[in-house]
Amino acid sequence: MEYTTLGNTGTTVSRLCYGTWRFGKQMGDVVETDREEAHELLDACWDHGINFIDTANVYGDPDGTSEEWIGEWLEDHDREDVVLASKVYFPFDGWGEPRPNDSGLGRKHIRRQIEGSLERLGTDYLDLYYIHRWDEDTPIRETLAVLTELVREGKVHYLGASSMAAWQLTKALWTSDVEGLERFDVTQPMVNAAHYDEVGDYLAVCADQDIAVCPYSPLAGGFLTGKYDRAEDGSVIAPDGSRGSLSDRFGDHYATDTAWDVLEAIEGVADEVDASPAAVSLRWLMDQSKFTCVPIVGARNPAQLEENVGAVDVSLSDEQFARIDEAR
Repeated sequence: MEYTTLGNTGTTVSRLCYGTWRFGKQMGDVVETDREEAHELLDACWDHGINFIDTANVYGDPDGTSEEWIGEWLEDHDREDVVLASKVYFPFDGWGEPRPNDSGLGRKHIRRQIEGSLERLGTDYLDLYYIHRWDEDTPIRETLAVLTELVREGKVHYLGASSMAAWQLTKALWTSDVEGLERFDVTQPMVNAAHYDEVGDYLAVCADQDIAVCPYSPLAGGFLTGKYDRAEDGSVIAPDGSRGSLSDRFGDHYATDTAWDVLEAIEGVADEVDASPAAVSLRWLMDQSKFTCVPIVGARNPAQLEENVGAVDVSLSDEQFARIDEAR
């Protein structure tokens, strides 16, 4: 495994982060990743040298399941060897019927949620705490003030921001600087080789401010693994059990004309370097030069995880990197 410093922080992480949003997630009558599978995947991460684990308070059914299973796994491992990230914003259904102050980024909700996350994870601190979304109803100063308190109390080491607009990230950074509050050091937007230009302004802010980028959906929901084919009418031919076969929105969301062009370029490079399209797609992100990029992979089983980790052994030439870049 390769390791890197996480942006402007002093923390070293593996070049890949493991995302646990599938842990305990219910799809109809099926649990995508059950408890035993979750622990098996965390063991595989450990064996591959992945020390960076991403979760959220609302991952799993019921909410909190992912954090609980990670906490159980951590009991048999040294907490100091693991970099843990969780998130706050959405309503937490573990309390029953929704109530006032049950969501968002106000002081009351954040204070309650951090305690719940720490308890479920069985730890007294988080290495990284993300706001899961921008809160239109809470002044960003209030949000940053309470997050700053958590940092200074030792409950959180660094702050992160998930999905938001470039102007919102800029406003938050400006507020931190003017008010003397902790800044966001890490972001988590949706970024992959087929969905890059859409968040170009956001990534430009990250590059300018030396903010690490930990993209979710780095393989475009599995599209960039090369397991999908294009029908004559332009629709997606999806293998049984894949996300494309389960979601009517998959084609419109991931399989755009640009995405097919990018996939063609990636598959060509993959043949040249004797690697999978997934490994090449991840390596292209890891090789971003303007900002530290640590993709979040969500492998469903140890075999998929091993394929993802293969990105560490891939070396792209400048010409190969540029060919993928130009396809988008």
